[in-house]
Amino acid sequence: MLMLLIIILWILLISAFTIFGAYYARKYCKPDALIGLYVSFVLLSNILAVKIAEFDFGFISFTATAATLIFSVTFLFTDIVNEKFGRRETQKMIFIAFVSQIASTLFIWMALSLPSASFWTGQDKFADILSFVPRIMLAGWIAFLISENADAYIFSWFKKKTNGKYLWMRNAFSSIPSMALDTVIFVTIAFYGNQPLLPLIIGVMVLKWLVALVDIPFMYLSRKIMNKK
Repeated sequence: MLMLLIIILWILLISAFTIFGAYYARKYCKPDALIGLYVSFVLLSNILAVKIAEFDFGFISFTATAATLIFSVTFLFTDIVNEKFGRRETQKMIFIAFVSQIASTLFIWMALSLPSASFWTGQDKFADILSFVPRIMLAGWIAFLISENADAYIFSWFKKKTNGKYLWMRNAFSSIPSMALDTVIFVTIAFYGNQPLLPLIIGVMVLKWLVALVDIPFMYLSRKIMNKK
């Protein structure tokens, strides 16, 4: 029941964010809102990836990071921006997110290094979560740059080859291999020596692929909103 409620909430949130970003892009002819959401999702993913969650669907369950559902959506935003504004604008967005990750890592390190107030007792809990973030950040940086740029290039290539037709094809066939690439690189670097890698890779990859399929209607919805006169 809890997993069902989470999935419903996830669909509602992605619907709201997609509609907002697409409507903003149509009204102002700029990808600012999509970039803001994209960067927020990327940064949150680096923190949420610390938790290993159990995704139990009743008939089957997967082990994956808690960030899987939110990071998978970044590929949707990449494709939306690519569809409306082109690959160059998409790669600008990826670069902005990359710089933001570096900035957040440095500030997290500074926060961890600051001496705690004598009356504050939360340093150990604070450090337990965020002290692992730099390694996850490093894994995220490498996987992020490779997979997101791969997605942008494949999407753009498919769009050119199909003369702008078959949106579902370029959305799925750019996201699915890019997500697989991201999963293998990220999980291996982030959790090697700390967690069992194969169950995580399988769980994260399958969930990301499911999200990629669910993303297709949102892709059509965003294009319809952005192209509406």
